[in-house]
Amino acid sequence: MENLQSFIESGVLETFVVGGTTEEETELVNEMAASYKEVRDEIESITEALELYASSNAIVPDTTIRPLLLATIDYTERLKAGEIPTFPPELNESSKIADFESWLKRPDMVLPSDFSDFYAKVIGYTPSAVSAIIWIKEMAPQEVHDHEYEKFLIVEGTCDITIGNTVNHLVPGDYLSIPLHEKHYVTVTSSIPCKVILQRIAA
Repeated sequence: MENLQSFIESGVLETFVVGGTTEEETELVNEMAASYKEVRDEIESITEALELYASSNAIVPDTTIRPLLLATIDYTERLKAGEIPTFPPELNESSKIADFESWLKRPDMVLPSDFSDFYAKVIGYTPSAVSAIIWIKEMAPQEVHDHEYEKFLIVEGTCDITIGNTVNHLVPGDYLSIPLHEKHYVTVTSSIPCKVILQRIAA
């Protein structure tokens, strides 16, 4: 029984559960599990503990990464096809939707029919700033920016942008700048997607 306890406490069962044992160790664990209920119980306990840890520390994939990457590729392809680069004005407290009318009225700056959660079209890019029209259906997950300011100008729909513990209720025409190092996320409050001019400016 002492040898059994030593085996259980050796760490080999934890390694077995995560798939790190050698072929010989796996065979030994299987033999011990077949012979001793204590070993089977310990394997089950380790498995449950790891599943609980994984669940409690799970990170929700950022739903904006892929659409923004595709938007950047799309913008690059448009430039290759002859589109002239444009430089939208930097957003500030005096910004108006009309300032971006020339981009908003373009026939290619529309929401596709297969839109799911988040969609973006880049309208301007420099090494220190990117401007895009984005559509958010329900929410944009929490994030923090340490090296760039994120700025919003609401075009259509409404949303709440929560910065830390402060909720900002935004409607068309509203402007908001996110401070550096602050956790924030977006929740759409309208029945239609929230359409936004988004800028990320290097700090």
